[in-house]
Amino acid sequence: MADTASSFWGPVTSTTEWCEKNYAYSSYIAEFYNTISNVPCILLALIGLINALRQRFEKRFSVLHISNMILAIGSMLFHATLQHVQQQSDETPMVWEMLLYLYILYSPDWHYRSTMPTFLFLYGVMFAAAHSLVRFGIGFKFHYALLCLICIPRMYKYYIYTADASAKRLAKFYVLTISLGTLCWLGDRLFCKEISGWYFNPQGHAFWHVLMGLNSYFANTFLMFCRAQQLGWSPMVVHFMGVLPYVKIQKPKAQ
Repeated sequence: MADTASSFWGPVTSTTEWCEKNYAYSSYIAEFYNTISNVPCILLALIGLINALRQRFEKRFSVLHISNMILAIGSMLFHATLQHVQQQSDETPMVWEMLLYLYILYSPDWHYRSTMPTFLFLYGVMFAAAHSLVRFGIGFKFHYALLCLICIPRMYKYYIYTADASAKRLAKFYVLTISLGTLCWLGDRLFCKEISGWYFNPQGHAFWHVLMGLNSYFANTFLMFCRAQQLGWSPMVVHFMGVLPYVKIQKPKAQ
């Protein structure tokens, strides 16, 4: 939200601002809460990465967790600076991440498996090149929403074919967090004028970040469970300190 506060980064050049007063706490951080709210996303992705590496899941899941961290770091840079280049460092990884989800969701049943990663890689490169030259604005949001919608049928198929109650609970938490996060995102976007007059700003976009960090963690954990089932690794959902779910596997012993 624009104001006259002095800043280290200069005038705002991004195509989007959010309903938070700029440089309210530091001349180095434009949107303070929208910046620091990405920290939980990084920590959750790091926990997921450690679990994937420790139990030797397929590399795709390590890459997925790393992409979650890259996205959160890009988001921090964007909200801290409100510069167009940093906006691209947020938005381009968003698309790359969704392409990874498409690969993980659809590749097990893809008949021409070598073509899928090649196509998705080239698509990601072309999008990054185009996005560096063109300010898509609302077009980016529609494009990202479309990629998300393409994932839904496959996620639902995994849900209905999974009998484990704990795994199904992960999917339900996934739906809950994305639903609550979307409400926070829309509220911050649509009612900013009204919110600006309130004594207390609920920081809807910051809550969106936290909820989407949880959302990505639940999605990744659910997909790791489903993939482990496909590979016959006897997965179980267990909880770290009784709170944070993760997948524990038992690979069959080599004959």
